[in-house]
Amino acid sequence: MSTENLLALATFALVTSISPGPSNVMLMTSGANFGFARTLPQVLGITAGFTSLLLGVGLGLGAVFEAWPALSLALKIMGAGYLLYLAWRIALSRSMAPDQAASARPLSFVESALFQWVNPKAWIVALAAVAVYMDAAAPWASLGRMCAVFALVNLPAVSVWAGCGVALRGFLARPGRLKGFNIGMGALLAATLWPMLR
Repeated sequence: MSTENLLALATFALVTSISPGPSNVMLMTSGANFGFARTLPQVLGITAGFTSLLLGVGLGLGAVFEAWPALSLALKIMGAGYLLYLAWRIALSRSMAPDQAASARPLSFVESALFQWVNPKAWIVALAAVAVYMDAAAPWASLGRMCAVFALVNLPAVSVWAGCGVALRGFLARPGRLKGFNIGMGALLAATLWPMLR
């Protein structure tokens, strides 16, 4: 892969990783509610989950879904249901309140990694990356480079969203503000389904 193509891939990875989407909305909410340290497993899970999804698509999983549209529809329905569940969970979160902080928790590494497999934005990005940047003459090497570039770019990019949430913690210290923020973030997360439903 030429330096120019590698730079284009890294730019694509940065833009798609840092732009708003379900995972980034959840990271900002988690950073605001739980702080960066407790959100770190979620950050790492998103990076690992997306990298594994990209690998799966590169190995032909995208073709399987094209061949069996019912499987693709089932994945969309499961993804939409899980996303709505997470939106509801976020909207009801009041973790900075002392009486509820112990029972509330951010998504775990495994939960956030698995979420990438039902995340509509993640699928669109993975399919586009494989279609544009996978070299048919050297598929294994190009897929390995894609996964490495996305992992290296995705981790700091999604960390920015968790950091933005942490920066809001002081402002959200009042229960009314936190409640409004969480309801708004839950609604925003649910709204990320719109492109999938059109």
